[in-house]
Amino acid sequence: MTRKADRDQIRRQNRSIILQALRRNGPMARIDLGHMTRLSPATVTAITSDLLDQGLILSLESEEPKAPQARGRPRTLLKLNPDAAYMIGVRLSVNNIDLALVDFAGEVTREKRTHFNSTNADAHSFPKALVDAIRLFLEEAGVGQARVREIGVAAQGVVETETGVVAWSPAFAGRKIPIVSPLHAAFGAECYISNDTNMIAEALHWSDPNRYSGTFAVIMLDYGVGMGLYLNNQLFSGASGTAAEFGHANHIPGGALCRCGKKGCLEAYLSDYALVRAATHQPEDTAPDTIDAGVSGLARLIELASSGDTDARTAFHEAGRVLGYGLARVIAMIDPRRVVLTGAAMRAFSFMERGMWEGLEEALVADLRNNFSLDVMPWNGDFIRSGLIAQSMERLDKDFLGKASLAAGRTPRPDNSEVRA
Repeated sequence: MTRKADRDQIRRQNRSIILQALRRNGPMARIDLGHMTRLSPATVTAITSDLLDQGLILSLESEEPKAPQARGRPRTLLKLNPDAAYMIGVRLSVNNIDLALVDFAGEVTREKRTHFNSTNADAHSFPKALVDAIRLFLEEAGVGQARVREIGVAAQGVVETETGVVAWSPAFAGRKIPIVSPLHAAFGAECYISNDTNMIAEALHWSDPNRYSGTFAVIMLDYGVGMGLYLNNQLFSGASGTAAEFGHANHIPGGALCRCGKKGCLEAYLSDYALVRAATHQPEDTAPDTIDAGVSGLARLIELASSGDTDARTAFHEAGRVLGYGLARVIAMIDPRRVVLTGAAMRAFSFMERGMWEGLEEALVADLRNNFSLDVMPWNGDFIRSGLIAQSMERLDKDFLGKASLAAGRTPRPDNSEVRA
């Protein structure tokens, strides 16, 4: 039994390798697939035969011109069947639900932003609003619910991946917002939820696995402060899925008021509202929701710093020091090969950089702080969606059996059913 299980696991892994190669490189001949994946011709032939039978890949004749001395038919190329299955990527943020419909080739075929009111969204009202938004999205796309195999959700805040719940987020007025269970009940698809910064780490690993592999950390400084961790080449989310809550680790006990309600969190010194609060000399206990921050507030502060404003520059410098202290803890604990900084606040990194290195130097011995590389990346909102897609495609490549899975069927609830938290 153990040997059979091992063989099944190897076959699933090889199948995933072939599908990923086609997704990354487009149509390929079997011989080229073998060279790229380093799988034997017999293995490639056996697996691609199954994939053709399952309707996950298609064959087509190559349009490459034959060499003058070549004989016979053109080479047969294999390509992914984009219509084999769909997934929906969902990003939840303050007042917004961003939806993307993605085919089996990993291409976004449709996208939409739907608005909701974060000030009154709670465990009772939001799940139904989310289900309704996805149903309408699918109707507009002309895609039946049964063709959607996965729904992947990324959310701001503290996300419990094991229970499928958003424990706390600035996007909601209430706490413990159920996400996975209502979606699965409504659509019958496999549903997953993750912290949004984790999906940035996933996207970087997918886009450049040579650079972003092993152990590395991603820190996002934006509306809030988040972290994604890759440990030993695996995305790490901890026992309940709430690991790497960098922003809500305490920096100063009893310090500045954080949006989460606690005092002294790193976010209370690094996020957009924290920077505006410091630059305008507001008391540290000023409620974050009363501060005019956000995208426009941060942009104004960057403009002031660029024009030489002392208060703005001091706020960024001191935030850099706090970031350095936070980085020191991460480096001391997990020894990352690389740390990535991203988010809207990276437009101001030139004003934060010196303070960051000062904080690192004060908090960490040289032997530890000299062992990592730092990447500073301009913010790209597609990072989060790309991570959702990469994670979903990896699961489908291993487990989705195409026509066999579809024949087994799923029973989503009728469109007029009510889903309650």
